[in-house]
Amino acid sequence: MSAITSFSADVLRIDAQAVARDLETFLRETVFHRLRRKGIVVGLSGGIDSSVVGALAARALGADRVLGLMMPESDSSGDSVMLATTIAGAFGIRTIREDISDTLRAAGCYRRRDEAIRGVVPEYAEGWRCKIVLPDQITQPGYAIFSIVVQSPSGEQRRVRLPLDAYLAIVAATNFKQRVRKMMEYHYADRFRYTVAGTANLLEHDQGFFVKLGDGAADVKPIARLYKSQVYQLAEWLGVPEEIRRRTPTTDTYSLEQSQEEFYFGLSLEQTDLCIYAHDHGVPAEEVAPAVRMTPEQVTRAFQVIDSKREAARYLHAAPALFEPEPAA
Repeated sequence: MSAITSFSADVLRIDAQAVARDLETFLRETVFHRLRRKGIVVGLSGGIDSSVVGALAARALGADRVLGLMMPESDSSGDSVMLATTIAGAFGIRTIREDISDTLRAAGCYRRRDEAIRGVVPEYAEGWRCKIVLPDQITQPGYAIFSIVVQSPSGEQRRVRLPLDAYLAIVAATNFKQRVRKMMEYHYADRFRYTVAGTANLLEHDQGFFVKLGDGAADVKPIARLYKSQVYQLAEWLGVPEEIRRRTPTTDTYSLEQSQEEFYFGLSLEQTDLCIYAHDHGVPAEEVAPAVRMTPEQVTRAFQVIDSKREAARYLHAAPALFEPEPAA
């Protein structure tokens, strides 16, 4: 019987200094030479990913060539602007604040969302809060049916399974947020002849955790090949303030606090990192299980979920389909 190899999180250790140097070179070459632009626009959310992208851009191009956009709306966490201001101050990034709430109201974002929620929770009204959550797909395999968690003004919470039509309506409405933010980023990119930087890491890019033509749109995506744990390693080396590095990654999309794990990934980000790496490098589930504190059967299920999300993400990654006429005879 063969011995189990010591698969561990060490497989994702990087030389942060070398990676930062390579990414800075990549940004300079892409912005100045390939795209022939003067600088970079980055949406600063106060999260680890946008903070790292902002820091890399400032180091690569000079802080005077980076514009950080802070784009809060009615459901945004109160910490977002504060932490975005912190990262901008740490790296000397010029910022502009654009509250997008009025634009979202004009597009019917909040109204459409609330109407869809009232289809399953009739009493949902002004003053209530909400979020969408996934079931546990690893320990309880089955169809991934989303639920809505609502909280009344008195603090009472309820969780209700969402019919497909209601789920799609809520997501379609909230996707206005990412698309309006991206519209704003490209406004300033056009205004200053800058490029737009994407802030998705490998997990988000690979597993389709982004909105098509929303936060998925960008001219350059510097960290899309870095696992989340590697983004944190890079953040520490770059000197991203500790309060940002300590913050739990959130979607900052719904009014109730919501982690990325409960909304999309189903596992902790550390577990997702290692499961994706192991799946892509042919590491057997039996070797992965101890490192991620799961059973081999749960790891196998995680591999299946990874493949399922990749299949769903094909549409998100797809370029527009162009008709190609047959060549003339």
